[in-house]
Amino acid sequence: MDASTHRDEGLEMGEERGGVDPLTELARRLALTTSRDKARGMFFLGVLDVVRRVAGEAARARCLTTSKERRFVPFFLYPINDFLRLSYCAAGLLAPRLGGFDRALETMGAQATRDFLASALGRTLLTAANGSPRRLVEHLPWGYSASVSYGERHVSWESERKGCLHMRRDFMPPPYHQGVLLAVLQTLGARDVRVEGHEPRLLDCDYALAWE
Repeated sequence: MDASTHRDEGLEMGEERGGVDPLTELARRLALTTSRDKARGMFFLGVLDVVRRVAGEAARARCLTTSKERRFVPFFLYPINDFLRLSYCAAGLLAPRLGGFDRALETMGAQATRDFLASALGRTLLTAANGSPRRLVEHLPWGYSASVSYGERHVSWESERKGCLHMRRDFMPPPYHQGVLLAVLQTLGARDVRVEGHEPRLLDCDYALAWE
């Protein structure tokens, strides 16, 4: 799908991130997807719910046109290229209301965390963490592998409350995962949480994590 088609779907946003406009970034990410790369329906539903709450039902319906699917089952897997189109459309529509394109992506990432942790898989993750933010972070690679069909992730540590989540071949942009990770740590009461993503190359990103 070319840029002109995206514009017809409402993906018109002038804000640049890292010197690249969102339409160009979306096209680059889409070009690297395959038919095997999928994400669970709960994340599609979460994005649509954020759009409905913030921008209304008409905006939600507009975002839904970017996907081949019209209904999503929370634990079914759906193509990541549809999720990318949906998320970028949503971020473009939400940006004026939430303080920018990146902030909109962060909001959707936080919603993804809430939806996952409310699921049976998420409750298993919380049980394994046993109230410890560090243990929760250590189990995040498992949580991601249970949520999507692509990518590799591992955690390294500098100290008890300072580490890094390394993601390889993950299609979502850094602000989305920054929202995910902030919400993950705040769920267990971590204070003064700091998350910073460094993307050395497209689809690879290291997320520095720290909290008090």
